[in-house]
Amino acid sequence: MPREHIILECTEARAEGKPVSRYMSTRDKKLQPDRVEKKKYNKFLRRHTLHREIKG
Repeated sequence: MPREHIILECTEARAEGKPVSRYMSTRDKKLQPDRVEKKKYNKFLRRHTLHREIKG
């Protein structure tokens, strides 16, 4: 089964009134059936924040 493309969006930016940070990534549906969460760099907040998979 091929890997699925997903979009990761910052969870902290909206609460602080800043633009959201988004990243493209891939996942294997069989190995990761739940939504993916990764720590990624947010250039607007200038720190690493939790990014969660959104519907895409």
